[in-house]
Amino acid sequence: MKSIEMLPIGRVENTVSEKKDTAWGGNVSTIILDDQYAGGLSGLDQFSHAIVLYYLDQAQFVKEKHLQRRPQNREDMPMVGIFSQRAKDRPNRIGMTSVEIVSVSGLTLTVKGLDAVNGTPVLDIKPYYPVYDRKDAAVPEWVDRLMEHYF
Repeated sequence: MKSIEMLPIGRVENTVSEKKDTAWGGNVSTIILDDQYAGGLSGLDQFSHAIVLYYLDQAQFVKEKHLQRRPQNREDMPMVGIFSQRAKDRPNRIGMTSVEIVSVSGLTLTVKGLDAVNGTPVLDIKPYYPVYDRKDAAVPEWVDRLMEHYF
């Protein structure tokens, strides 16, 4: 396969300095876009939510450790593959979260519920479209237990 190159469009600013597995729901983050994207947030203030794609720059995928593991390394979770979970240590270090939009101003987007640490490079921002993004989906029972304290 050929390699793919991406450049960040901005960065995350918040008070979270270390990776964590729970309590992201109350976090307020500001995404600061690079100057070249001035005007790119225009109209986003009309949406209540957005999807943020970001580069997990502090993550490290170690095949022997992360390809199959228990989510959050919890003993009450089943052993599953990396593509059956939303773990941060992934082969391509891509993070994605649906967030609540708090405000939009110039080059800044302030959001609630972004599970990214301070300084995380942002790759893209997309408006949340329920027709595309909300589905009646089935998940294994362990997912509900895993997410009890995440947001």
